[in-house]
Amino acid sequence: MPEIPGPVRPSTPAVPVRSPVWRVFLASTRNAWADFAATFTPLTWIFGWLSRILAQVVFYALIGTMLGSPDRVAYLFIGAAVLATAMESLLVVSTTTRERYSGTLPLLVASPTRLWPVFLGRSVQWLPSGVATATVALFVVGPVFGVRFTLASGLAAFGVLLLVAVTTYGYGLALAALVLRHMRLRNWATNLSYTVMMLVCGVTVPLSFWPSWVQVIGQVFPLTHALDAIRLLAAGDAVASLVLTDVGLALLVALGWYVIAAVSLERLASAGRREGTIEFAE
Repeated sequence: MPEIPGPVRPSTPAVPVRSPVWRVFLASTRNAWADFAATFTPLTWIFGWLSRILAQVVFYALIGTMLGSPDRVAYLFIGAAVLATAMESLLVVSTTTRERYSGTLPLLVASPTRLWPVFLGRSVQWLPSGVATATVALFVVGPVFGVRFTLASGLAAFGVLLLVAVTTYGYGLALAALVLRHMRLRNWATNLSYTVMMLVCGVTVPLSFWPSWVQVIGQVFPLTHALDAIRLLAAGDAVASLVLTDVGLALLVALGWYVIAAVSLERLASAGRREGTIEFAE
């Protein structure tokens, strides 16, 4: 006699397993490099992007020559060169918000992983690009405008350029998390941040030029501290303790921005899953 089957029990849905954070980050960096390869070839990067940024740096140095002061020339040149690294790091805002314009953000929110490591790796292509740009400016073009480093100070300055890229990236990622909620702010937020950094981070004028409340604003940008370290190294009489203090302050400020970015992105993802509010950008 055939066996009568028992009642069919509903199967328990499988619980999605989150990938480790480091694996998500590495997978996202591969996407970043594919994006960079689709944007630039070596020739277009050198003759298109690099030449444009170098022309911008030289422009600021030429303003210094009009003032008739070699010190002003060097000051403006170093500020503009280091700012180039920060400027490229801020492109994280454009790359991040592109995910919402292209409609892939809902898929990322629905995936069984945290959102912040995805975007942490999504725009890393701009970091070495920014460091390379400022390196060429400081060490190749710089001597023409009286900016020279010894071997030791040059190596230290290169390390601080890496710091500028990584720390400004944290600020840019926090800004990107804000813009993902308010897409109309995309260009406005990036351009305003770039302008404010140029004014209050010691790029074109010393921070002491401004009132005390403006100086306080300048302290929240990692660029302020890292740029001061490079200026100390370029002066040739840098005290190691002062340079290390600037480096430590830049790292501390950047850590705060990275925490803000991670929390903001996770809150965005939670709200999107709960309310279904993540769609194409308007």
